Amino acid sequence: MVDSSQAEGPAGGLSVAPSLSATLEEARLPPERPPIDRRVVVVTGLAIVLGIAAGFVAQLLVALINFCTNLSFFGRLSTAPASPADSHVGLWVIGIPVIGGIVVGLMARYGSEGIRGHGIPEAMERVLTAESRVPKRLTFLKPLSAAVAIGTGGPFGAEGPIIATGGALGSLIGQVLRTTAAERKTLLSAGAAAGMAATFGAPVSAVLLAVELLLFELRPRSLIPVALASAAAASVRFAFSGAKPFFALELSGTPTGGALAAYCALGVLLGFAAIGATRFVFAVENAFEKIPIHWMWWPALGGIAVGAIGLFAPLTLGVGYSNIDGMLSGTFAVKALAVLTVLKLVSWAIALGSGTSGGTLAPLFTVGGGLGGLAGYACAAAFPSLHVDPRVAALVGMAAIFAGASHAFLASVVFAFEATRQPLGLLPLLLGCASAYLVSLLFMRTSIMTEKIERRGVRVVTEYAADLLDRVLVRDQMQRDVLSLRASEPLTDARARLMSDPRHQGFPVLDDAGRLVGVVMRREVMEDASGALRVGDLVRKSAAVVFEDTSLRTAADHMLRENVGRLPVVRRDAPRTLVGFLTRSDILAAHHQRLGETHPMPGIPLRRGAFFESRKRA
Repeated sequence: MVDSSQAEGPAGGLSVAPSLSATLEEARLPPERPPIDRRVVVVTGLAIVLGIAAGFVAQLLVALINFCTNLSFFGRLSTAPASPADSHVGLWVIGIPVIGGIVVGLMARYGSEGIRGHGIPEAMERVLTAESRVPKRLTFLKPLSAAVAIGTGGPFGAEGPIIATGGALGSLIGQVLRTTAAERKTLLSAGAAAGMAATFGAPVSAVLLAVELLLFELRPRSLIPVALASAAAASVRFAFSGAKPFFALELSGTPTGGALAAYCALGVLLGFAAIGATRFVFAVENAFEKIPIHWMWWPALGGIAVGAIGLFAPLTLGVGYSNIDGMLSGTFAVKALAVLTVLKLVSWAIALGSGTSGGTLAPLFTVGGGLGGLAGYACAAAFPSLHVDPRVAALVGMAAIFAGASHAFLASVVFAFEATRQPLGLLPLLLGCASAYLVSLLFMRTSIMTEKIERRGVRVVTEYAADLLDRVLVRDQMQRDVLSLRASEPLTDARARLMSDPRHQGFPVLDDAGRLVGVVMRREVMEDASGALRVGDLVRKSAAVVFEDTSLRTAADHMLRENVGRLPVVRRDAPRTLVGFLTRSDILAAHHQRLGETHPMPGIPLRRGAFFESRKRA
């Protein structure tokens, strides 16, 4: 095909027209890309190695957190599991998080500012804006800063930093091996999924989390490497810790219809709680930004609040997975559960808002599990006939608040199931998480994962649908009544004929036997003033073509690669037989079908958050 970039030959003049006996091999055909190829096999192999490495990195980070905890609160050199709640350091409990905050602040100031926060939003931003290139130093600084922050009492989970570290490791491998941007994204997502699988032994939910928050797609060429990396990391965890569920939960008896209705209503309440928790975190962050000192010192200020709260409620310090175990086993008294829930939320929001390093999953699970447990106790006391189990309510609460806050609906449901391996909880989880997700989408356009980066102007797309252009074939959109020119036709005659069709800018050229030779542009025919040339003299190369059964997505990609705006359509069994013509406008017009399929009914909001925003305007 001839376009503006093809108007001149090597010396600025007209080049020789191709032979009229051009074969199919000379035509520029659209590549038929299979769902997977050898590159996918290579990336999958790298992902498996990455998953194994992430499994060991997770074990190392847990050991580092334990080491910092033992050193800070017990004054001993050990990597044995330890909880700050079991220490007896008195008022010194206020100073320990402050020291940790100072260290993290210095690491962020002089190492990398990217260590601030819980890691997933930063990974999302690198995927969306930097071709999945994570600075290499984050691979080392993120786990170190998280170990210091959590080991000195920070109310975070280890999963966020492990996910971020796995993603950074995947990106590092992709950069060293000079992979494509799409392959780096796959490796980054594989590393992140492996980090979560290595933490909780929940490989399926780790894959779903990667799909919902990092991949922004669901294709075999990315899904297969991520899944195998996640499985490899989970295998490493099982080798170290065994295959028992991460959280113990023993249930007997199928939930009644009344209980299921209650769990669905609980999801609605937790959806509003997720909105409140998210806005509280960012309100605290906004407040820190108004403090007239350098942000390097904010984690230390946050550490004062963390330590003060920890003095009165030691269970708020550190990771606190044992708190979730207590909620799911029903060992907490109602008053203790209420105090822990409120103070954990406050401590976590202040610490995270101060810009220190730590995860969000464990704190949200603690807050959600506490709220769910409290609601379960209240419902069981007020409506005993519903047979609501406070333990199931706590499970639904912890998953629902994460679904509402992160907008990772499927990952939340499957994670709670994988972490407990309790099939009787699946239906309550599905109801509760779906309800929370619905409420959150209605009243909160962004999530705790996307709010910060959208403030910086990064658009995050969270709706995945099959590409319409992949579903529509060229034959459904091409123009069949095409004005074509003859290669032997004088330009003077061609000009006269083109005057009858002012709409189009490109025209197929046929030989005397009616076979496709190439394409010429209107301006070439109109601008030539020699009067001695024929149309065939303007054809400089064989045409870029598509077949009738080619998808519009492949055709659009072919246009971009060839730098043209129109493609002759030929028969697959007779590649020089013209059957139609496809232009960029024809491809764009195919979206009328999509608009027709998604046109809302009167009165229904058009997008997420529109309902709440319309209420504010009213």
